[in-house]
Amino acid sequence: VQLVESGGGLVQAGESLRLSCTASGYTHALGWFRQAPGKDREFVAAISWRDENKYYADSMKDRVTLSFDFTKRTAYLQMNEVKPADTATYYCAAMPYRAVVAATTGGFLHIDDWGQGTLVTVTS
Repeated sequence: VQLVESGGGLVQAGESLRLSCTASGYTHALGWFRQAPGKDREFVAAISWRDENKYYADSMKDRVTLSFDFTKRTAYLQMNEVKPADTATYYCAAMPYRAVVAATTGGFLHIDDWGQGTLVTVTS
């Protein structure tokens, strides 16, 4: 599955941002991860393709919302009240079921298909 992200850029703290991820084919779930400079990649959220179940990292669930447009094969990550600590490259991933389970229980399972990433920079 090929994935293309968009929507990153420069935003001011307190503003909102929407990232998009378009998939070339079916996957169990589309997920978002982010990686800040010098830090490990961390799970943000995921949405399952068939039933649109949504999964959020505890640290993000109060400020992010996922949605999915089946006709466009596109998942959207809405981030509200962004903070400078949200500055990172955001990656979309095609997540098998077991990868979703791992990510939502604090673990990580190898994922084959990633997007190229989109940089989000939040200024104070």
